[in-house]
Amino acid sequence: MSSDLKNNLEALRLDPDEATPRRRLWIPVVIVLALAGVGLYAWRASASFGAVEVDTVRAVSRVQTAVAGGQPVLTASGYLVARRQAVVSAKIQGRLSELRVEEGSVVRKGDVIARLESTDFIAQVERSKAALAEFDANKQRADAAIQRAEADLAENRRQMSLNQRLLKEAVVAQDAYDAAASRVRISEAQLAQSRADRAQIDPQRAGATANLAYAQAQLDNTIIRAPFDGTVVKKMAEIGESVAPIPPGVNISTASGAIVALADLATLEMEADVSESNVAQLIPNQTADVSVQAFPDKHFKAVLRQVIPTADRTKATVMVKVTLIDKDETLKPEMSAKVTFLAPAQEAPAAGASAAAATPATPSIMVPSSAIVSKSGASQVFEVVQNVVHARPVTTGVTRQDDVTILNGLNGGELLVNHPPDSMKDGDRVRTKQ
Repeated sequence: MSSDLKNNLEALRLDPDEATPRRRLWIPVVIVLALAGVGLYAWRASASFGAVEVDTVRAVSRVQTAVAGGQPVLTASGYLVARRQAVVSAKIQGRLSELRVEEGSVVRKGDVIARLESTDFIAQVERSKAALAEFDANKQRADAAIQRAEADLAENRRQMSLNQRLLKEAVVAQDAYDAAASRVRISEAQLAQSRADRAQIDPQRAGATANLAYAQAQLDNTIIRAPFDGTVVKKMAEIGESVAPIPPGVNISTASGAIVALADLATLEMEADVSESNVAQLIPNQTADVSVQAFPDKHFKAVLRQVIPTADRTKATVMVKVTLIDKDETLKPEMSAKVTFLAPAQEAPAAGASAAAATPATPSIMVPSSAIVSKSGASQVFEVVQNVVHARPVTTGVTRQDDVTILNGLNGGELLVNHPPDSMKDGDRVRTKQ
């Protein structure tokens, strides 16, 4: 048994002269395979190295939600503002001694908001009153002097008339009549002087009356009242601080010396900037839908109130003002808001008309405006398919904020290059950012 095993092993042993050529035959095969692997790796590495890394977005297909008043035609962003608002300050400079309101306080027209220190003004009023009282006393004394002078003159004239009659009857001498006539002339002079003194008192008293009115006005100016019904949106001073009159047109956030900022929230509206190229789509009293960033699920009916008749050259926009029809106490001035202007509502189908005649809602393809480039006056996008870009010409429609409606060229769902470089062309290889 052992001899058979030994013979079999001897039969499997290779002759050294025969094994050498076989080993030499495998060497070229191994070298070729190694070179092929290295070449494939180098090709893949070079292809990956030459590809441009890009940011991508998806073309979104959405059906426009029906909104009362018509389909959306234009969207703009802006802020809520109160049509009637004011920075309330004192008419005179002074130190704040009392402040009766806080942020959120609701006031009525004429309500006292604050007071300034008024000790000096009260003293001025009292001094003016005393001066006026003195002139009133002088007036009374002058009137009494006139009455006495008039009485003396009447008596002296009576005596002179009596002496004149007695003189004719030779009862009295000429000297008695002359003395009576002299007393009449003296009384007339005294009456004239009293009336002159009385005449000087009236203008002096008028001046004292004016001084009192001015002092009282200054004292009244230490009381700051609400100019209209509204809500305190900002408190700008504290008790003990000096305040001063504020010129018109100051900004609420930068006003120095003011006391409070007041806004009538019942006049809340929206101000938005619309691109110059889209202003032509707006019409007077156009219906709109307003939403605020703080409450994105809420929508408020609105109407276009005014298009400001001038543009902002730095932004190439025109400001529009939109009146909110629906009011909500949750809305606050300076909130970020978005307004969507609506096309006029289509007339309802005539009675008996087929419901199929109505145009069904069609989905809109929306892409970010940053994915669209202009080549030779035409718009196009770059679609990414297996890391290769393909230029797709598109027809654009209405712009809504940062999104553009695509009328032709896309079906929705395409992967597009966002912010494509100017050098990008059809067929370029790209890598998408992770």
